Amino acid sequence: MSERKRILIIGGVAAGASCAARVRRLDEDAEIIVFEKGPHVSFASCGLPYHVGDVIPDESELLLVTPERFQRRHAITVHVCHEVTAIDPTGRTVTVTDLTTGEERVEPYDALVLATGAQALRPPILGLDLPGVFTLRTVPDTRRVRAWMERTQARQAVVVGAGFVGLEVAENLRERGLDVTVIERLPQVMPPLDPEMAAHVAEHLEAHGAHLRLGDGLAEIAQGDGGLTVTTASGAVLPADLVVLGLGVRPRTALAAAAALDLGPTGGVAVSNSQQTSDPHIWAVGDVAESRCRVTGTPRLLPLAGPASRQGRRAADAICGRPVTSQGVQGTAVCQLFGLTAATTGRSASDLRRLGIPYAAAWLHPSDHVSYYPGARTIHLKLLYAPDTGRILGAQGVGEAGVERRVDVIAMAIQLGADVTALEQAELCYAPQVGAAKDPVNMAGMIAANQLRGDLPVARWEELTDAEVMLIDVREPDEFTTGHVPGALNLPLSQLRERLDELPVDRPIWLYCRSGKRSYDAVRALTQRGLDARSLPGGIESWRHLRC
Repeated sequence: MSERKRILIIGGVAAGASCAARVRRLDEDAEIIVFEKGPHVSFASCGLPYHVGDVIPDESELLLVTPERFQRRHAITVHVCHEVTAIDPTGRTVTVTDLTTGEERVEPYDALVLATGAQALRPPILGLDLPGVFTLRTVPDTRRVRAWMERTQARQAVVVGAGFVGLEVAENLRERGLDVTVIERLPQVMPPLDPEMAAHVAEHLEAHGAHLRLGDGLAEIAQGDGGLTVTTASGAVLPADLVVLGLGVRPRTALAAAAALDLGPTGGVAVSNSQQTSDPHIWAVGDVAESRCRVTGTPRLLPLAGPASRQGRRAADAICGRPVTSQGVQGTAVCQLFGLTAATTGRSASDLRRLGIPYAAAWLHPSDHVSYYPGARTIHLKLLYAPDTGRILGAQGVGEAGVERRVDVIAMAIQLGADVTALEQAELCYAPQVGAAKDPVNMAGMIAANQLRGDLPVARWEELTDAEVMLIDVREPDEFTTGHVPGALNLPLSQLRERLDELPVDRPIWLYCRSGKRSYDAVRALTQRGLDARSLPGGIESWRHLRC
């Protein structure tokens, strides 16, 4: 090893740039060189859809740091348009090609960091390479999309994939006046959310003019006389002036595999808590690296900028000899579409079922602030926790205000290994315009803790059809007439105690209201009288979407 440590970083976006800057802050003498295949370093990839939509009209706003600035401020050398084509772990060298001149050279290293990121999925489908078909991963991608839209005066677009990026692209194309259809092979938008939570997002998208074709994937793209035609798996044919592919990503591991580095079961590069690979002189960070899930302890791929940046810092600390700890990743993410925010942290119920992990759930539909202050809006919140210990496993929220703040609080609780009673007792900001004395986070914790303690026996909406029970709607008659669950008897909470003789003692009583609060009060009153009463969680608000 040379006296002056030579650190090479392959990839200069979130993880690579973060690692480079952190190394310099820890080691003023190290020689740090970044090789970036593309023409830009440390660009704002999360802002790309908004440049397409002209929310960010100036492309330069996406370029957070230039190579010149890296050199001037940090004495870090950045080579853009340079591709590392091979790694020799034995000799500790990399082969680099200058894509502008074609010149090839060999560079030695003491420490090597792989920050090669991920690449867009491109299944073997006809037409993906046609003019007018785009992915959105880099600043040049946005440039091509914008130029195509202007040149063709595009009016119709098809977005393939209803994940976060696909829906952000759909929103921005819609805001620019295009007729937009989103096709998705899964039966819901936003796969990280559970179906009943994603249903709120789908309704909002359709209310703002986006057409959704769910459960219907891409079969083929063809060039027609008047433009492109997109054929779905069901046989539907959609005309389009442009198509944007948002089919997801996979780790860019070709270099790592060729260097015989271990890959994990998810397909990402296997790393330790310090991001070190199976080679002691090579680290991997960002989308290329496999992570450990904080909630389940299982391997996970998580292509998000926040975790990538933190992984870059951890690798830098390890390279510079500092002790490193890792909490793992949680998948905390947020997306805003036409003013509606959807946020998630931890694992979804779908994930937990797939992993065979038991869970319980609490649904609630509180306002973002007290109802007497003008402008209160509903938050749809779902909390997942371990049914034996109450440890928090995940949360999801959808609404027009205050969603990300609540999910962030729960994300920190998960990171600290807290159980639902911590949410019940959390001391949070309150003023009438921003919250309530019982914040939605407190309420989620209270509901879950009540269920855990046995104070709130719950039934399952999914079992209602086959259950031999008395179903009672405890809302007021005027609410009942606006819509109710078929087969329900209307017995308002305000009359419940005077009409106890109408209730059976030989079969269960399942109760619901609008969102769960009144049915909880009814269950407490009835169970203390010896009746077998259970609340249907989340009330009719949840029932409407659980049917989706």
